[in-house]
Amino acid sequence: MAQIRIKRGIERVPGGMMIVPLLIGSLIATFMPGMPKFFGSFTNALFTGALPILAVFYVCMGASIDVKATPYLIKKGGALFAAKVGAAIVVGIVLGHFLGEAPVTSGMFAGISTLAVVAAMNDTNGGLYMALMGQYGRSEDVGAYTIMSLESGPFLTMVTLGVAGLSAFPWPTLVGSILPLAVGMLLGNLDREMRDFLGRAVPVMIPFFALALGAGLDLHKVWQAGLLGILLGFAVVVVTGIPLYIVDRLTGGTGVAGTAAANTAGNAAAVPALIAAANPVYEEAAKSATLLVAACVVVTAIVSPILTAAVAKRAMARNTASAASSGKGAVQ
Repeated sequence: MAQIRIKRGIERVPGGMMIVPLLIGSLIATFMPGMPKFFGSFTNALFTGALPILAVFYVCMGASIDVKATPYLIKKGGALFAAKVGAAIVVGIVLGHFLGEAPVTSGMFAGISTLAVVAAMNDTNGGLYMALMGQYGRSEDVGAYTIMSLESGPFLTMVTLGVAGLSAFPWPTLVGSILPLAVGMLLGNLDREMRDFLGRAVPVMIPFFALALGAGLDLHKVWQAGLLGILLGFAVVVVTGIPLYIVDRLTGGTGVAGTAAANTAGNAAAVPALIAAANPVYEEAAKSATLLVAACVVVTAIVSPILTAAVAKRAMARNTASAASSGKGAVQ
């Protein structure tokens, strides 16, 4: 029987395993909103079960994190982690002062919120980062994502919103948001076979929670997210990219690793819904934030590789010039 390359087709789209199911879910929510309830049972659960699927996703994600990282990985990954999250905190404080918890309700920036911006900036696209570093960087820098993967989930976004002076979250909610990740880390580091077993499920979960998230989105508002999503994507690359580049250079890098981390993870689109579930005051902002962050995933997946390639080319030219200069000095 002839094979239809469905997986390959989806993966040709930047962040496809997140974006395509999200779009399918939103199409159903827009044009056939009663379909999941009509069929009920497991079908309805598939379209409404984003939170349970995400809980399992974070356990499996945690299992893939190895706490026995080398000192270099801790140094490099920790520096990039601090720069990325630090930039999001600064932006969150500024926007929180002007916008509060609610989204902008009118004008060309309608739908933008502190939640959307912080969620987009807080989480690095690990697959994209490692692919770029495998092509342009050093193998040690690929492993730095071991530390950066701690960005996954709503915990840091909750902390950032609290630091920004917005509605805080009770400590059980904060602990509960990171507990599945922590349990996964414990299992994965106690037993390597559990790490391999659970780690394989991480990419499998993504299209399922994306479908459920999409089922809660109305595409009539997509045109707003389109323009704002593009602007937000460029903002993520610039606002987080500059400190990431500087920190990478200060820790002995060429700037390539920092630039490669200036993007948004696909699963970051799930964060607004998780935040709203934990604190209903963000419920209104979460609706548009999910679309904005999803659009941001696509934009940064396109812009970040182009910028990383340019920085890598410049770094290579700089190293070549330096080597030539050193050789000339040695001959003299």
